[in-house]
Amino acid sequence: MTRRAVSTAGAPAAIGPYSQGIVADGFLFSAGQAAFDPLTANLVEGGIEPETERVMANLGAVLDAAGASWGDVVKTTIFLVDMADFAVVNGIYGRFVTDPPPARSTVGVAALPKGARVEIEVVARVG
Repeated sequence: MTRRAVSTAGAPAAIGPYSQGIVADGFLFSAGQAAFDPLTANLVEGGIEPETERVMANLGAVLDAAGASWGDVVKTTIFLVDMADFAVVNGIYGRFVTDPPPARSTVGVAALPKGARVEIEVVARVG
């Protein structure tokens, strides 16, 4: 198996022993992206809408750095602190994914780092 790390300044730097993404055997496995500004590492302000927009931008940067795009995404997992945010997140998410949309799981969680409300990870074809 071949394995390479993906790193981009367009998404927040890893703050622990993990990579923004790993490409292995033709697939990208991203780390979960929360709504942290890549320049400041601070959580974006304004609630679930700007948070979701930032998450999708961060993921787009990781996809691009791996040589992939939203059309290559085959699976996503969304983590939500409040399932009442589902409709808003779903609407923004739907603007980024392509047809046919990837398989997806949405999971309610007790908390996310630094008070984030949403985190998303992707699996995508590369190459």
